[in-house]
Amino acid sequence: MTSREDETLAQAAVAALTGQLALAPKPGLPDPRDLAARATRRDHRGLRWSAKALAPGLTAMAAAARRTGEPSPGLRAELGAIGRCAEHSVGLTGGGHRGALWTLGLLVAAAALDPRARGDEVTATAKRIAAHPDRGAPRRPSRGSTVSATYGAAGARGEARAGFPHVRRALGALGAARSAGATETQARLNALLTVMSTLQDTELLHVAGPVGLRHVQAGAQSVLEAGGAATGEGWEAMAVFDADLVARGWSPRGSAGLLAGALFVDALPVGARGL
Repeated sequence: MTSREDETLAQAAVAALTGQLALAPKPGLPDPRDLAARATRRDHRGLRWSAKALAPGLTAMAAAARRTGEPSPGLRAELGAIGRCAEHSVGLTGGGHRGALWTLGLLVAAAALDPRARGDEVTATAKRIAAHPDRGAPRRPSRGSTVSATYGAAGARGEARAGFPHVRRALGALGAARSAGATETQARLNALLTVMSTLQDTELLHVAGPVGLRHVQAGAQSVLEAGGAATGEGWEAMAVFDADLVARGWSPRGSAGLLAGALFVDALPVGARGL
């Protein structure tokens, strides 16, 4: 049985994901410009639609955490089973959010376990959940885990088991940009670039290899060094970076999913905190 609090957490996670999708201009990533002349490899309208299809699965994850009451192996197994069902549902509506579902699912469960938690406390609880193996996971390795093993990259599992360091980095970048007077769009773009500058994105490794990954990381860092999204020089550098990624067909989707996770943690609703 689910509660209003579970639904509130799920809706907050969906809002974070749709907020990430609405953010523009995102270098190499789908955004509202795709509805006009620009084209990446996924239709933006379809991604928005499939993001909303995650709500039932995320609600079930919150309910499972609330019912279990601790970051146990049993909870990890239940979250995995719910996640696989949710992946199937999202696949029927266009797909595209597997990485974000992993991130948001763990963070939603962590927030449900400790309704008063904030920031690092939420990611720390998610780390405790992710530390357990998924007993029901398919034996066949996923593409992400294969790439991680090949290149020694942390991958999605490593990111979660480390307590989502890039979610924490994004939260720090959001706070710093807001304190410096940036608009919300500028702050979110800077947070995305901050993640892109250091994340070992297994999707990029699969498509572009280690040299391509380093190219993307360096490009994101160069935009930040030019002043980031809040300056004219940084904005121009970001446009050049975006054009380069689109021309190469490289899409740093791992960074986008982690930004969605950061936006969720950043905006946990008051009603979910038991206040």
